[in-house]
Amino acid sequence: MKPITTGNHCSHCGHDKAPSKAPLGALYTCPMHLEIRQDHPGYCPICGMALEPLIAASEGDDSEYFDIRRRFIIGAVLTVPILVLAAVKTIPYSAWIQFVLSTPVVLWAGWPFFERAWRSIVNRSLNMFTLIALGIGAAYSYSVAAVLFPGTFPDSFKEKGELFIYFEAASVITVLVLLGQVLELRSRSQTGKAIQSLLGRAAKSAHLIVNGREEEASIDQVQVGDLLRVKPGEKIPVDGVITEGTGFVDESMISGEPLPVQKQAGDEVTGGTLNGTGSFLMKAKRVGSETILARIIQMVSEAQRSRAPIQKLADQVSGYFVPVVILIALLSFIIWAWVGPEPRYVYALVNAVAVLIIACPCALGLATPMAIMVGVGKGAEMGVLIKNAEALETLEKVNTVVVDKTGTLTEGKPKVIQIIPTTMHQEIELLRLAAGLEQNSEHPLALAIIQAAKDRNIEIPTAEEFHSMTGGGVEGKVAGHHLLIGKMELFKGLSDLSIQAKEFQEKGQTVVFVSIDGHAAGMIVVADPIKKTTHQAIEELHNLGIKVIMLTGDSTASANAVAKSLHIDQVYSGVSPQDKNRVIAQLRLGGNVVAMAGDGINDAPALAAADVGIAMGTGTDVAMESAGVTLVKGDLMGIVRAISLSRATMRNIRQNLFFAFVYNVLGVPIAAGILYPFIGLLLNPMIASAAMSFSSVSVILNSLRLKKTIL
Repeated sequence: MKPITTGNHCSHCGHDKAPSKAPLGALYTCPMHLEIRQDHPGYCPICGMALEPLIAASEGDDSEYFDIRRRFIIGAVLTVPILVLAAVKTIPYSAWIQFVLSTPVVLWAGWPFFERAWRSIVNRSLNMFTLIALGIGAAYSYSVAAVLFPGTFPDSFKEKGELFIYFEAASVITVLVLLGQVLELRSRSQTGKAIQSLLGRAAKSAHLIVNGREEEASIDQVQVGDLLRVKPGEKIPVDGVITEGTGFVDESMISGEPLPVQKQAGDEVTGGTLNGTGSFLMKAKRVGSETILARIIQMVSEAQRSRAPIQKLADQVSGYFVPVVILIALLSFIIWAWVGPEPRYVYALVNAVAVLIIACPCALGLATPMAIMVGVGKGAEMGVLIKNAEALETLEKVNTVVVDKTGTLTEGKPKVIQIIPTTMHQEIELLRLAAGLEQNSEHPLALAIIQAAKDRNIEIPTAEEFHSMTGGGVEGKVAGHHLLIGKMELFKGLSDLSIQAKEFQEKGQTVVFVSIDGHAAGMIVVADPIKKTTHQAIEELHNLGIKVIMLTGDSTASANAVAKSLHIDQVYSGVSPQDKNRVIAQLRLGGNVVAMAGDGINDAPALAAADVGIAMGTGTDVAMESAGVTLVKGDLMGIVRAISLSRATMRNIRQNLFFAFVYNVLGVPIAAGILYPFIGLLLNPMIASAAMSFSSVSVILNSLRLKKTIL
């Protein structure tokens, strides 16, 4: 198969870039060069690394790992006798035996290095494999020439009339680099486990109801509107709504809550969650790539492959690094051949090879993408979906978090918290009649009263002569009684109740007054409860040194009451959706790095205007599209986890970059022999190879530490 052709070419190598809207599952890309995409496995023409699928399969493709491991094992077996022969000089035909044994090690086991090096030259994009191939090739070619044509070498290559040969160095370097590749491939496979875990949660089949009969169908056959049966212990196949029956559903995948949630007719269910007990019928609402689970997988995959701004530094250094290293190796050879001790050319060759091998920039290239992949995967496991690496990096710098009130700090669903009847009425009767009248209203307060009656298993009567008044109330007849429900302004003679009502209103709660047959019957107090974890979340944000600001369209009294109870630093109340952008802009102009958290359509512009937008996963699709971070659970503690994750990831990246930079800054001069005039130290190319492989694996293992980060 040919690479996908788009007419859009990579500035590095001239290869076609894949279209951004191409099917993710069909494409392979390089974790360090995302512009390289093709529809089949292979190697990156820029850095030589193996291409990876944009979305990891549930059963990973380990063909490259097994191929490299086979080459390593066979190469290692052949290298052992070469080392013995090199150590014991008296064995007859030792040089020829080493030649025979090392040839398959270098030319077969190490062939992938030469293949990738050739591609780097053809594509004019020198990389780590260019240096490896040059180092191994130089040592092996020189040794072959020394065996086949010994008389052509001058005395500068000889000691006591004998030529040095480096078959053992070429073989050991090949085997050690292969070992590094094996460990790297094995470690890198762990970064895809987050996605593989998500993929493993998807149902493979569904019970489809067709003409009243139940049929087994594969998940890709389910369409929107289909009726499905979900039995006890089964995964819910797609997103939908229950039409009949009940079940206790484990939604920990989405909410993080370990306790099952009871679901009944009218409730929505999410594909991939687990039905514990009970059986129900459901209507498919979202299928295939539109389900919440599929969107989460796609978001995580794209984020893992995105670039953080800090990676530009590594890219810029890598672009000049290989040519500079080749120049240093050449200068090292010239200087040793010119002023080095005898045999000068042997010293020159050994040190030039050591420079080429130790300076491979693999660790530098892996420093950022590996940490990003692990960090984003860790976030997905915690219910924190990072849209891209830039958002992850920016989160670290956030010093101000702006939050909406309704649906972010609070549940977003008003609830009846108290019923206060007059002495002439009973609490249950007051709620029963009020719910009967409010059945005809769609106001959020009416829904709260109706739900309160249902929660108490009260039989709700029907209403007659229902009328909604412009002044903010409703009236009608229920069970033979005339009812009036609404604001205090609609009533007279409520002095005692109004005093109590004022106390509730000062706390940000809403009071609904009820009159029965022309007499004050009592009041119902409704509030939007603050989420259980909000207090802890704000406290922990303060501990992280972050200022918390509430930005809401609610009244000043309501906003201030909530802010006071939560110890919020600053409040902007009565703010329209248009003005939210203005407030965010003012905060940013004041030198703040702002993260905005919201859940509604009216929050979308402000989410886009902030340095980082954080959408509550329980909110609207528009808000989620406008945000750089989505909290699946819709819990404010997710912001704490997201910021902590960002700080841990960026700290890890800096550790990786520091290690890679310092390693090369120290390693290259030592390999070139700078310490030889002072302490007589030279770096054997085999040691250089081991150090190079260790540096790459160390960066990966350091990145994998993020998986164990406790947030």
